[in-house]
Amino acid sequence: MKKLLTIILSCVFACNANAIDPVKQYGQLQVKGSQLCDKRGNPVILRGVSLGWHNLWPRFYNKEIVQTLKQDWHCSVVRAAMGIMIEDNYLENPSYALQCMTPVIESAIKQNVYVIIDWHSHILKTEEAKAFFGQMAKKYGKNPHIIYEIYNEPVEDTWTDLKKYAAEVIGEIRKYDKDNVVLVGCPHWDQDIHLVAESPLEGFENVMYTVHFYAATHGDDLRQRTEAAVKRGIPVFISESGATEASGDGKIDAESEEQWIAMCERLGISWICWSISDKNESCSMLLPRATATGPWADDVIKVYGKLVKGLLEKYNK
Repeated sequence: MKKLLTIILSCVFACNANAIDPVKQYGQLQVKGSQLCDKRGNPVILRGVSLGWHNLWPRFYNKEIVQTLKQDWHCSVVRAAMGIMIEDNYLENPSYALQCMTPVIESAIKQNVYVIIDWHSHILKTEEAKAFFGQMAKKYGKNPHIIYEIYNEPVEDTWTDLKKYAAEVIGEIRKYDKDNVVLVGCPHWDQDIHLVAESPLEGFENVMYTVHFYAATHGDDLRQRTEAAVKRGIPVFISESGATEASGDGKIDAESEEQWIAMCERLGISWICWSISDKNESCSMLLPRATATGPWADDVIKVYGKLVKGLLEKYNK
């Protein structure tokens, strides 16, 4: 009887562990039509937060923060935003960038959380991106935890140029990683998803397209554009969003934010909120006196951070 009870308890603990370990629960992600799916082909919605630029808030790039975001904030995915612009960026200081990115990526793998490796740029750098993502795919591609975001927010690039860029970078990734999901940005700060709907990439599997919204600026027009793209079969992933104005500052529009999240939940779209940082702006979630690793008491989490944490607790529990 004692042995049987031990076996039963072990099974219960194993089930609970899988329930709180997203990668154990979902396994190798895949894209079917417009939907992100688990290894069995069942629809999946990933929900989480993005760290700020590695070269502006490097103190948050540590292994402990992934555990905090998983256990205390109920994130199933964490986005590591590797800066390709501003001072001390990856192109200027690649060794330091990898020193920041590595503990986050490897902690996500250990914690069984999905992690987005984000090329955080607004300008095309094709050869540099190919070299970087080839390196990442070769090193981490065997892990189902990895998601590649190959271009954060194109600004001036045409969709024709972005398709060419994406084909080259995805081709490099697929030399080493045949399966993990790749996120592709679209023109005009990831707003022009209708251009993708008119002419999506061909010849690649497990590719999704990113839309970014800031709820106090982007409302019904972009929501309708996004929904129309999904209904045309375009797989959309909200890899960055905020409840603030597009600048990242200004008012917090909780009502519009909840409308966005409700749409995502209805359409099966994964969503990420920006950002774990301590900048003096509305969309930074923490005060400067917050520790680098967490967990964080309510008195160091800013208004927007509390809103995001509440949404994650609501939908990811």
